[in-house]
Amino acid sequence: MLKKRNTIQRQLVISAVRSLSNHPTAEEVYNRIVLDYPDISKGTVYRNLNSLVESGLLRRVSVPGSADCYDHMLTKHYHVQCMRCHKFMNVDDLAYFQDLDDKIAQLTGFRMDNHNLVFQGLCPECQLKEAEEKAAEAAEAKKVAKAARAVKAKKAAARAQ
Repeated sequence: MLKKRNTIQRQLVISAVRSLSNHPTAEEVYNRIVLDYPDISKGTVYRNLNSLVESGLLRRVSVPGSADCYDHMLTKHYHVQCMRCHKFMNVDDLAYFQDLDDKIAQLTGFRMDNHNLVFQGLCPECQLKEAEEKAAEAAEAKKVAKAARAVKAKKAAARAQ
């Protein structure tokens, strides 16, 4: 097997993924590199990302409903994504469940290398925003109901006269 050359472009790509450290998409990696190296092409960045994944120096993470992300953390771990703001991050302090790989292998006959789970929910910041929005909606609904009662009372008073 031929050894991949360690080109400047490869180093720029891996360095960008590491420096962004937020599971960047290919587009975000390109946008980061092009700031300092405006002559680099998107194709070069995309090819190098694929090459780095194939050689095991980066991981590609498939994100439901979003572009694939790249991860420089090579140990098996899990991710979580906010369904509102799309924040995507590692789940720290949760061991990889090798038993899950073993169980799936037993059920299917596949030789499992790993599994890739992305947990989805609302981050703490979006939970707070959602609570504030619901409170504002409830307050607005109370105002509308109060105004409707006042109109109804005025009509009733006018009919009573």
